[in-house]
Amino acid sequence: MAPLLEVRNLKTYFYTLRGAVRAVDGVSFTLERGETIGIVGESGSGKSTLGFSLLKLVPPPGRIVDGSIFLDGVDILKLPEETMRKEIRWKRISMVFQSALNALNPVKRIGDQIADAIMAHEDVSKKEALQRAAELLKAVGIDPSRVNNYPHEFSGGMRQRAVIAMALALQPDIVIADEPTTALDVVVQAQILNLFKRLRKERNMSIILITHDLSLVAEIADKVAIMYAGKIVELGPSEKIYTNPAHPYTRGLMASIPRIGGTKELSWIPGFPPDLRSPPPGCRFHPRCPFAMDICRREEPPYFQIDKVHISACWLHKEGAAPVKQ
Repeated sequence: MAPLLEVRNLKTYFYTLRGAVRAVDGVSFTLERGETIGIVGESGSGKSTLGFSLLKLVPPPGRIVDGSIFLDGVDILKLPEETMRKEIRWKRISMVFQSALNALNPVKRIGDQIADAIMAHEDVSKKEALQRAAELLKAVGIDPSRVNNYPHEFSGGMRQRAVIAMALALQPDIVIADEPTTALDVVVQAQILNLFKRLRKERNMSIILITHDLSLVAEIADKVAIMYAGKIVELGPSEKIYTNPAHPYTRGLMASIPRIGGTKELSWIPGFPPDLRSPPPGCRFHPRCPFAMDICRREEPPYFQIDKVHISACWLHKEGAAPVKQ
């Protein structure tokens, strides 16, 4: 049976006067119905651009230049814009945008903003759309009577819940959550996380969680894709990524997580991510990698099969694993 979503060799570049920025450069993964995948990496690794690409909403001067995005077997990159707007965005795939304060219109009531999304896709009255907006707010833990409030009358956590309610307005198959807990305190983060868990269970909804917070991913994701410099460098079930990280970059990320009661100094990855207008030859992580070999500087590594559900793009696995065709 085909997966709900299959991304193959996706490439999204931003064309600037100083050259093309390869923000997403050959990304492939699958997502099953009811599954959650965490997309993890440093700022600038291409995570958000990947999310926008899945909705064909890459802002100028960006452009999807290659690859395929199959939704239930249909390549949505080949669909006309009108079909994307009416049949795919929000009805099949929706997005919780980064920073709820910026995602909401400050001069429109919360209920009106949710109702607008409903009426743009369905032939319903404003009254019915507002009623559904109130029910959506209740579903995410907000008193329905707050439907006529403005964004500034909501706390940070409530605004985030309102944006999630908007993303759920048309009961999509997939929700892309881009840094959904940024700038929220740990108590509200836990509430948002539990909300996603409950909604996934109730609606059999698939989630793409984009974040740099490894602890957040560990709580909710079934599998994890580690992104670095526009590429996925490691992909596998959450448990395997956390207990047996294979790629040196993943190991560096794991080592940088603060631990309660830890006595040693916090670890970190030296250096900076590369300029994606002219990434280094070979493995893009090699200038920062403590295990870099000559081949790492010359040739880009393929994906090696660590086991049947776990892959890593690193030459360290050359002797003990078979390359994977992508």
